Order: sequence, then structure tokens, then C-alpha cells
Amino acid sequence: MSRIVRPYGDTTGDGMVQMSFTLPVPHDKRAEGAALQLAAKMGLDGAMLVHAKAIGESYTFFVVYGATTHLVNLDDVKVVERDYPHLSPKEVNDAVREKLGRKLCVVGACIGTDAHTVGIDAILNIKGVAGEKGLEYYRELRVVNLGAQVAVPDLVNRAVEEGADAVLVSQVVTQKDAHLHNTREMSAAFREALPPGRRPLLVVGGPRFDESAAADLGVDRVFTRGTTPSDVASYLVHRLVFSRETA
Repeated sequence: MSRIVRPYGDTTGDGMVQMSFTLPVPHDKRAEGAALQLAAKMGLDGAMLVHAKAIGESYTFFVVYGATTHLVNLDDVKVVERDYPHLSPKEVNDAVREKLGRKLCVVGACIGTDAHTVGIDAILNIKGVAGEKGLEYYRELRVVNLGAQVAVPDLVNRAVEEGADAVLVSQVVTQKDAHLHNTREMSAAFREALPPGRRPLLVVGGPRFDESAAADLGVDRVFTRGTTPSDVASYLVHRLVFSRETA
């Protein structure tokens, strides 16, 4: 089977793609021409304007459709694979109880000005997401959900007070890379506040994170869209229970 692929639109291998963007211009014929010019410069052949809508007085949103000549080599694609077993809630509880001998403490929050708690609540709250119960459902996990707009110093202080084994941070607001700046601030604050042996596991998640950027951000793990509570619980047990047991 070929490992070289092209985008698919109307027929296999035709290279057709659909792309959306906004230009800071009022919606008129010149704006539509500018959108097609941009599409051509981005390598779309025979681009068609399929949608244009004014956003206020000075901006226009466009959708264009055209063929790209670029190919993708699947052998060159780099992703972060799950490197730990996926555990059921019972397996998580049994491992923590039998091998850790106490409840595992997880502190979660949205930091900075981020007020979007949907992500952190989906992982922590008992109602969970995608048919899975959140970490509050796990008997051997003690969950402290600090909610939204938590200042980094407050998060560090609370994590220390609770004796947190892990800190989970959700970031949805990404304008001007706010999620990256906030994460680096958080990881630096924990490094300053605690020596390596006493720092909690730092885990961040959100739809715009790059899973391969954990080291650059100073955290232990990055989760992105599609993550479920059992994914996180399995990772926590892998790092905080099984890895320490074999260290």
C-alpha cells in the first residue's frame, strides 16, 4: 500500500482541499479577488470562492476550494503515541490502593484569564464526557477542582497545601498564544517553589496544544482534543504508581 497520499475532494487523489480565513477588508468584489489571490499564492490551483461573509464593517470571512499539488508521506508523520496501558476505573482504583497505599491527589484548574471550564470539568467532574465518568468517580483519587481564572501563585500554593500528586491544567483561550505563556509560567512557578523530588506531575490539556511540546513547555504531559478521563487516569497511574514502583 502506498505511503504517499494526496487530499481527496471529488475523486481519489484529486488534491482538492477547502480552506477558510479572514481578511481585514470590507466585503466587496475587490475583497473576493484578494481572497482568490491569497489562495493562489498558498499553492491552490484553480481556487474557487465558495463563501464570503462580512464580519462587521472591516473584515470578511472566506471559504475557498481548490487543488493542492502537495503530497503527504505517511512515513514522515510524527505523533505522540500512548506509551502506557489503558486501564479501567477498577484497575486504576486497585493499583492506587494496593501499590500507593493512599488516595492519589489531583488538583485541577483553568489558569490565567481562561474562564472555560468545560475541558477541566469533563475530565474531573463525576459526570465526565463521552460516556465516561470523570476522575471524581474513581474511589482512590482525591480530586480538588479549583475552577476558572486561577492565578498561578494560587494554584501552586493550593497544590502544596493539598499535597498534590498531579496538577491538571486546561487551557482553551489561545489568542496570542496565551495557553503557551500561561503553561510556561505555571511550570516555572512549580520549579521555583519545589525541589524536583517534591513537585507534582504537571499535565496540561486543550484543543490547540501540540502533544509533542511537553518538554518545551516544562510539563510532563500534554493532552489534546479527544482525551477522556480514563486516558488521564491511566497516565497518572502509569507515572505515579507503576513507574515509581520500578524506579
